[in-house]
Amino acid sequence: MIELEWQQLEYFRVVAKIEHFTKAAEILSISQPALTRSITKMEQELGIALFDRVGRTVRLNKYGKLFLKRVEKGLLEISTGIEEIHQLQNPHTGSVSFSFLLTLGIHIVPEIISHFNEQYPGVELEIHQSSSVMSIHQLIDGEIDYCLIGPIEPDANIVWHLLFQEELFAYVPANHRLASKQSISLDELANDHFIGFKKGIGMREMTESFCQQVGFTPKIKFEGEDVTTLAGLVSSGLGVTIIPEFSGISSNKIKKLKISNPYCQRDVGIAWMKGKAFSPTAELFRNFIIEMFKMK
Repeated sequence: MIELEWQQLEYFRVVAKIEHFTKAAEILSISQPALTRSITKMEQELGIALFDRVGRTVRLNKYGKLFLKRVEKGLLEISTGIEEIHQLQNPHTGSVSFSFLLTLGIHIVPEIISHFNEQYPGVELEIHQSSSVMSIHQLIDGEIDYCLIGPIEPDANIVWHLLFQEELFAYVPANHRLASKQSISLDELANDHFIGFKKGIGMREMTESFCQQVGFTPKIKFEGEDVTTLAGLVSSGLGVTIIPEFSGISSNKIKKLKISNPYCQRDVGIAWMKGKAFSPTAELFRNFIIEMFKMK
């Protein structure tokens, strides 16, 4: 039975990448003769040469290239396993990745990150800003652990947990005919141009749905991707929009109006793959977010 040590495999990987024993030995902080002996012993164990010797240099041969692919996968698995064990000992030092809706980047996500980092400064957060469709793709492909999105179509492989409900408002230019009102019926904006989100962004579908409930299809003047851009264009007089509460522009330029008919709100939740084995750090993050919004 062939017995290879992890250290031997690591030595082989470095030599295979560098293709030079002396330089590889320097990187590994061992003597060149010791490194040569380790590789020679490995080849003897396998019963085949992994390198072609050319003078003072070496070239990985076809057997070596095949073996390298397997070695890299094996070492990665071992490293992952070691990291998981370390996280079991201390889940406060791992990493977690998540994506969030474009419209959550102003207040919600910065608040989450701020509170989480304050409590768990040793955890590395990898964040992505994506549309609902892209977030689900990233989730399924394993690129992220979680995503913060609106309700999704029922899927046996995905769990969606409601975090909070957020009221949406109509924003109009400060000189708009309705700007002096406190609340409006959405059909009062039927003849206005709308500054809307691009198709594929959940807020676009919600806006169209709300408008259709009171009998009209919004006339989209401009399509954007973030709340700040939409609000800025409204303040310039280009049109009106429906967005979450926004305070980045002076009330001298833009007015927030409550929508009484229909009542406009959106649900935001956290989604993850059912049955996925999460690291203790990832579970810590999920529990933190769920508890954070329970307290609100």
